[in-house]
Amino acid sequence: MIAFGLKHKVVVVTGGASGIGLATALTLARDGAHVGIVDLDAAAVASTVETLAGLGIKASGVALDVRDEAALSASADRFENELGPVYGLVASAGIGGASRAMETPAEDWSRIFDVNALGAFLSCRAFARMMIERGTGSIVVVGSVDGLGAQAGRAAYVASKHAVNGLVKSLALEWGQHGVRVNCVAPNLVDTPLLRRGIPPAFIGVVEDRTPMARIATAADIAGPIVMLLSDAAAYVTGVILPIDGGLTTSFFARKSGEDLSSTRLLEAGVYTE
Repeated sequence: MIAFGLKHKVVVVTGGASGIGLATALTLARDGAHVGIVDLDAAAVASTVETLAGLGIKASGVALDVRDEAALSASADRFENELGPVYGLVASAGIGGASRAMETPAEDWSRIFDVNALGAFLSCRAFARMMIERGTGSIVVVGSVDGLGAQAGRAAYVASKHAVNGLVKSLALEWGQHGVRVNCVAPNLVDTPLLRRGIPPAFIGVVEDRTPMARIATAADIAGPIVMLLSDAAAYVTGVILPIDGGLTTSFFARKSGEDLSSTRLLEAGVYTE
């Protein structure tokens, strides 16, 4: 395993009891970091903390809603007391949502924005206060490739992830002088049980065909770059939106086979087949 140099540093992960957040928490623990978990699911928080502690590090967890500013502030104090000075934050908590723009209820729009954008902002602010006082810290927010483009039927989600990108750049601009770096990762589809239940296999196949690496991501694929951005390997990196997408965004016409079907001459010559 790659060593990221985070041994004994304290990192908090929101949405840390499942998916990308859980994979990141495990990667941090294996690197020797002490880990604080924030998640809405209290049972999952308890289970995750037990698993992390079994890896020989200090772990603590709080069940809360990232829209609750007071609870986030209290959790920051708790982690500082139980684990030590918080060096890093991974803001991974988020939700999806699908409906056509003309049919999206205002309350759905508000809920998605409140979790994905406001929740990320409140999480960053709650933990950055102490980072700024100490003059050091690193934050990574989990965005999406949908924050780099758009997807039909997901206007609220797409807009919330574009908002996350603007948030990250704004915080990087304001907090860089205080030694606090703020970056964002933009994953492709991530292979989780939730995704397999909610995304039709045909669409997954389309994404795989548009991805040069010919597969969707695993949670571990996303966790590694997140931990790298937290580490001193990225000491001069801030305000970056990093696609972790297997090459999906390299081309509007990407196919996993690498074929170019846009040239009549090449098709007629038999170089590629339709």
